[in-house]
Amino acid sequence: MLLLRYQLKQAPPQKVWCRFCAVMGKLQSKLKHSTYKYSRPDEIIEERIQTKAFQEYSPAHMDTVSVVAALNSDVCVSGGKDKIVVAYNWKTGNVVKRFKGHEHEITKVTCIPNSNQFFSASRDRMVMMWDLHGSSQPRQQLCGHAMVVTGLAVSPDSSQLCTGSRDNTLLLWDVVTGQSVERASVSRNVVTHLCWVPREPYILQTSEDKTLRLWDSRGLQVAHMFPAKQYIQTYCEVSVDGHKCVSCSNGFGGEGCEATLWDLRQTRNRICEYKGHFQTVASCVFLPRALALMPLIATSSHDCKVKIWNQDTGACLFTLSLDGSGPLTSLAVGDAISLLCASFNRGIHLLRMDHSRGLELQEVAAF
Repeated sequence: MLLLRYQLKQAPPQKVWCRFCAVMGKLQSKLKHSTYKYSRPDEIIEERIQTKAFQEYSPAHMDTVSVVAALNSDVCVSGGKDKIVVAYNWKTGNVVKRFKGHEHEITKVTCIPNSNQFFSASRDRMVMMWDLHGSSQPRQQLCGHAMVVTGLAVSPDSSQLCTGSRDNTLLLWDVVTGQSVERASVSRNVVTHLCWVPREPYILQTSEDKTLRLWDSRGLQVAHMFPAKQYIQTYCEVSVDGHKCVSCSNGFGGEGCEATLWDLRQTRNRICEYKGHFQTVASCVFLPRALALMPLIATSSHDCKVKIWNQDTGACLFTLSLDGSGPLTSLAVGDAISLLCASFNRGIHLLRMDHSRGLELQEVAAF
């Protein structure tokens, strides 16, 4: 209450009411209050409260959303605890199609490049292939894992799919025939995520054994293991040019909870770390270079925050707190200025980069 009184004394009359409502949680309208921290050039951290018109689209899911991925510049695909894969036009705020077939929670989705087809994985140990313009039933059902499937990656030429699971195995599939062509298993290698390196035969994989592995799809063998981290590696992504990758880790109370940039070329060294989250970092993405003069990375965490980082220096440039969202589970680039962020409590958040007052990230809609 002392803090509230201090804010009332310091703030102009118009801002007093907005801040009071934001603190007490009693504003019942479609105005959205977002709290964020902004790093000024003089290294002073300013906390701002912004009030923006906020659009509530029709919901994509009725329960926790586990994963979201961009199918194209208008449509995303997502899945969660409701067992349904949803294709959603996030620019118009409408469901395009719902796909039913899984018997348990959706854990991963991945899209086939330059097509309308995508895959989903689930706790039911199945992987299913879908077509946006086809039937609402799966085109293929791939069964080969003994436990929940936790990794999906499509090859750059779209001919192969790699899947990973908590059963310590990776499987390589022929996309056309739906047949498994390679199988590999490493003790205690509980897969958390997979992604394919652009224009290369290599697959990047994070694991609960705290390691990051690079697999050669030609024979499905480990080509390189990066130095083990102190915490479970939860997610990974490769840069568009294939030269770098970023992974992130679990943690609590600020211990762990970081993202790490790695060199994928000859040295394969650790380049930079990004520290500032207070709970598990669930997702990390490279942002389109058009967004800023410098290369940027974005992370989302169970602490309800999305952070934007200077890729080269590790400096946190912006923090957006999605109040009431619960843990943030997945992050995807929608287009050159938009991010899609999945959450436990409030579905999928549409975030937009704004350069009118410097680098800012704003929530503009949720669905």
